[in-house]
Formats: sequence, structure tokens, C-alpha cells
Amino acid sequence: MNDADIINKAFDSGTLDEPLITQTILKTIAALDQGELQVCTFENGKWLTHQWLKKAILLYFRISKMNLIEMSGYDPSLQHPYKLISWIDKIPVKKWTGTEGVRVVPPAIVREGSFVAKGCILMPSFVNIGAYVDVGTMVDTWATVGSCARIGKNVHLSGGVGIGGVLEPVQANPVIIEDNCFIGSRSIVVEGAHLEQGVVLGAGVTITASTKILDVSGSKTREYKGFIPANSVVIPGTLPKKFPAGEFGVSCALIIGQRKDSTDKKTSLNQALREFEISV
Repeated sequence: MNDADIINKAFDSGTLDEPLITQTILKTIAALDQGELQVCTFENGKWLTHQWLKKAILLYFRISKMNLIEMSGYDPSLQHPYKLISWIDKIPVKKWTGTEGVRVVPPAIVREGSFVAKGCILMPSFVNIGAYVDVGTMVDTWATVGSCARIGKNVHLSGGVGIGGVLEPVQANPVIIEDNCFIGSRSIVVEGAHLEQGVVLGAGVTITASTKILDVSGSKTREYKGFIPANSVVIPGTLPKKFPAGEFGVSCALIIGQRKDSTDKKTSLNQALREFEISV
């Protein structure tokens, strides 16, 4: 049996006491940690979610025990190490060597089993197990990248952005943010939403599986759910809805235009919003 078969069988049977199963789980997590395996891959023109990898992560939680995780320092004047801070958890954090080509600003936390590619910058933030963050992406202050989320190349996740994660149910798709997207401050993308390349979200946009995403840039409105087409510029909006107590506005997202050639570069994404008079 290959690794996927071993993981699937163990997940279905609940049998975890065989050495081969433990070895396969640990090998799979190590491969995710190094970017050799990815929960989501683009194949034959579409995104695929490899459910067996999500199962491997869930099994990893089951075989792992609670441990003390310590961050230590060294005081030259006292000439001895000292404990700075500690945690209690099942999953260790990624141990950086300085050879990865990633800037990691304290206290950014990346859990073991997630991958951050060369050229990324992690401000104080959190990346959960199974996530994949591709080359040149900025994860800004207090942004979070949920379990198994797929973040593309040269993406900017602004301050306080929440990218949702998913492990269960195993058939659920993770959030996918394609290359060159800009996600504005305090925006939320969850429940397996998919943003194609070049999408710009203004500050405070919420995208869920059920959020109505209305393209109002043309003469007729087009509606999407859980998906935003390439190069769309999106802002928060509201729709009127009647309730027993009266009519109120409910949240939606409005596609108000497309990025121009002049705003194709990551460094110019703020300008893409300014052209539409939108808050970053």
C-alpha cells in the first residue's frame, strides 16, 4: 500500500497502534512541513483537495501527546539560559534555521506541518498546520492563516486578516487565495472560499460560502457565492432584507471593477484601491 492507502485505512478503522501507521503519519507531516506535499494542488485546470492529507493531520493529533513547549533566551551578563515563555500543546511550532529565506518577526508562530516558502515575510501572526504559503507573500500583523489554507505567490494579507481553516469534515475544501491577491485590513475569508489570482479586497470584506458576491461593475448584476473571479476589486456592501421587525441591511460583497495593468504589481495594490476611492 502507498502512504495514502495506509492513512485512509487507519482513519477508517481507527487502528493507530501499528508502527507502520505511526511512521507514515509522521513522514506525511514532515513532507507537509517541507512543502513536499500540499493539501491543495492545481491539476488539469482545477484545484484539488487531497483528503488523505487532512486525515493524516487529524491522526497526528490523535497520536500526539500534550507537551511543554518552551522558548528560551540567554543572558550574557548572567551567563546562563533562561525561560522566556512556554505553552502546552500537542503540535510543536516550526523550528527556523535561518536558511529558509523567510523573515519571521517575533512573535510570529508557524505550526509544524505547515509550509512557508522563500521570500515570505511573517509579521507577528499565526499559520496553522497544513497551510501552504507560497513565495513572496506577506502575512501582516495579527493575520491568521487557518489549517490547510492555500495562499499563493506574492499575496498580501493585511493586518488582522482572518483566513479560515478546515480539517473536518474531511471532504470540505480549504480556503484558496491565488497569486497576487491583496486582502485588506480586517477582512475575513472562510468556509472554503476561493479567490482567483489578482483579487483585491478592500478593508473589512467578509467572504463565506454563503456570502452574496455581486458584480455591479456592468449594466447587469452578476452573483457569485464562495468564489471571486480574477482581478476583481471588492468592497463591503449591504442588501435590504425584510424581517418581522422591519427591513434591515445584511452584509454582501460588491465587485466594483477590475484591476488595471498599472496595478498588477504587489507594490501597487494599494493604488488599485485608491483608484476606486476605497479604504485599504
